[in-house]
Amino acid sequence: MRCDRIWRDARLATMAAGSTGLGIVEGGLIAARDGRIVYAGAEAGAPAGLDAPDIVACEGRWITPGLVDCHTHLVYGGDRAHEFEQRLAGASYEQIARQGGGILSTVEATRAASRGDLVTSALPRLDALLAEGVTTVEIKSGYGLELETELRQLRAARDLARVRRVEVMTTFLGAHALPGEYREDRDGYVALVCREMLPAIAREGVADAVDGFCEGIGFSPAEIATVFTAARAAGLHVKLHADQLSNLHGAALAARFEALSADHLEHTDADGVTALAAAGTVAVLLPGAYYFLRERHQPPVDLLRRYRVPIAIATDMNPGTSPLTSILLAMNLAATQFRLTVVECLLGVTREAARALGRAHEVGTLEAGKRCDLAIWDIERPAELVYRMGFNPLYQRAWGGV
Repeated sequence: MRCDRIWRDARLATMAAGSTGLGIVEGGLIAARDGRIVYAGAEAGAPAGLDAPDIVACEGRWITPGLVDCHTHLVYGGDRAHEFEQRLAGASYEQIARQGGGILSTVEATRAASRGDLVTSALPRLDALLAEGVTTVEIKSGYGLELETELRQLRAARDLARVRRVEVMTTFLGAHALPGEYREDRDGYVALVCREMLPAIAREGVADAVDGFCEGIGFSPAEIATVFTAARAAGLHVKLHADQLSNLHGAALAARFEALSADHLEHTDADGVTALAAAGTVAVLLPGAYYFLRERHQPPVDLLRRYRVPIAIATDMNPGTSPLTSILLAMNLAATQFRLTVVECLLGVTREAARALGRAHEVGTLEAGKRCDLAIWDIERPAELVYRMGFNPLYQRAWGGV
């Protein structure tokens, strides 16, 4: 079989469903043609006649699937370093938000930024992720809170995929916060999201999913249900910022709408976990925000394990609560703060993160037929990717076989 490129003499962590642990293959080989994996497994079991003009000798290095950051707010204007100082002085996230800071301060800066400005400011953040082996990234809007800026954010996110070799999945987060001009008209803003913004975004085809912030300082479960009903009517997947600061039963709400994922989950209870399990919704844990906000109420990891809810991990890269551009550090934080195992962490940024984006058929594992997204590592064992802090052992990254 003639291929475009072969990587040989490698150790593989395939992450394939049904395999034990990480799906480790010693003496492994990966062959790609037209950007797709045609074989991933032991070199001794490769099809006869497998050949390519470009053969990469990995010299025993480890290969994992390209990493997937399934929850980011990468595109925005301005920064919120001053709010970090306020929190260090004792102010809470909720206090800052209720005083007009928080999300609304980023909204002001984002509304003032051009599409080009948004791309330019986002590129260094994206490049930091790519340098750690990320090949698929989700980017949310939610810093416009009116149609023009929400569209500009989503288009800027799509632009990033035109200037870098990466897959960008975009999510419309109009229900992120109540803009100042609608402070006295919650129903009016929810109606704007559902009747004007969401239909226009669906027509433009610039969003793959719809998200919402279900929280006391965000939107109520009833308001989110209204948004999700409109989203599903428009043919879009949904996902939810759920139960981060309090238990409004957001996990159960996400499950009711068969959400791709429910994210944060620090205050989710047993009913919420069983609902996620029944719906097949992925739990996305965001340890960067937990760390940065100095939270103490941990997500119910033991319950998630007991009911076999898939667990993904993401950076939650955003200017206010998780200015984190390291997927490797996100894994370390998940292990040290939430006591996730090495296997859970690595599956959480590959197979399960792909599932959280509805992309498990395309990325997240090393299997024939999937896009050839690879991260090649100078490590002795996979645990090093979770164990180290502030160290990047990436040797090479491939996206679509290149």
